[in-house]
Amino acid sequence: MGITYEDFLDLDYEPTDEDLVCTFRIDPATGMSTEAAASRVASESSNGTWAALQTGADFTDMGATTFDIDGDLIRVAYPAGLFEPGNMPQVLSCIAGNIMGMKAVDTIRLLDCEWPESVVSAYPGPLYGSSVREEIFGVTDRPITATVPKPKVGLSTAAHAQVGYDAWVGGVDLLKDDENLTDQAFNPFSDRLTESLSLRDDAEDETGETKSYLINVTADTRTMLDRVDEVAAQGGEYVMVDIITAGWAGLQTVRERTEKHGLAIHAHRAMHAAFDRLPAHGVSMRVLAQISRLCGVDQLHTGTAGLGKLANEDTVGINGWLAGDLYGTTDVLPVASGGLHPGLLPDLLDATGTNVCVQLGGGIHGHPDGTRSGAVALRSAIDAYVEGRSITEAAEETPELAVALDKWGTETPR
Repeated sequence: MGITYEDFLDLDYEPTDEDLVCTFRIDPATGMSTEAAASRVASESSNGTWAALQTGADFTDMGATTFDIDGDLIRVAYPAGLFEPGNMPQVLSCIAGNIMGMKAVDTIRLLDCEWPESVVSAYPGPLYGSSVREEIFGVTDRPITATVPKPKVGLSTAAHAQVGYDAWVGGVDLLKDDENLTDQAFNPFSDRLTESLSLRDDAEDETGETKSYLINVTADTRTMLDRVDEVAAQGGEYVMVDIITAGWAGLQTVRERTEKHGLAIHAHRAMHAAFDRLPAHGVSMRVLAQISRLCGVDQLHTGTAGLGKLANEDTVGINGWLAGDLYGTTDVLPVASGGLHPGLLPDLLDATGTNVCVQLGGGIHGHPDGTRSGAVALRSAIDAYVEGRSITEAAEETPELAVALDKWGTETPR
């Protein structure tokens, strides 16, 4: 029995319920037909190679099959038995591994995946998902809100915690670390955790609302687990992980530990654009979001539907997938962030709905009257939207919102 590239292309093949089906966009190399390139994608990502292979009776065929070609789009079916249950790094080594550098294609983009139950069932999914709104904050009718102190790094521990307090008492629900703040000398992790949670308690007493803190535990895996334990011991409800830079294996291990403590995971997607920014090559944010849900994040940054400072994305489509049915897997709460300010809130929530987390950084702290006023402006804009009132009407009642609109209007920043 021999294996050649031709064995990995079968346009009559019908995927089974056990197949993981991946959609790619490919640009074949010069002199290479789409069919030839498509067969090589399936070959290299399963059990083939450049040379014809001889196999005997003691062989389990785990070959992928390219079964559909539509212009530059191809669909590849992978048998579930190819994958080690619950091992996301191994799955990605197959479907987004060596094929990304093959000479047979000038570019290749993993656009979408259709996950079979046999693969999904090996992953925990989120512990809370969008239910964090109700289970942690007692909120059902509005987005929860978050803010990152700015400047992103350089604030002392006391200054960082004070920014959190000012935002909390102004109406924000969550203080959040930025992606590159972990345990630096100017703001050590343990001190920041203790001081921030102390001021969180003060803010709760003052406002009568639940407040929380998304502290960044990202590090090597052992250190992340120690930090998760420390957050739980001090009464935190969340941890934040830079999921792509920390890696899927690290995230999976953290997910096991957070369930032990009943903590939610806020996922920051720093470095995602290294995979998804170029539209012809890499891995789409849609697929990264799918993997995040399987591995168990509760909140995930998914963009601003083109309204913020970052490159336009399929925010609405991704959010729909994160909320959709996946064999009973818990949903994920989308986080809209990146260049937002109160004047953009009506258009944003029209696009995303209210079952989201809205995060503002400069759109709060850049308020002419400071962080607390910026937080009041954000909360006023959100409350007005939920109540069906216009933002201009709300601004007539809330001076802080009027100042924000006068400064930023409804324009998208760059």
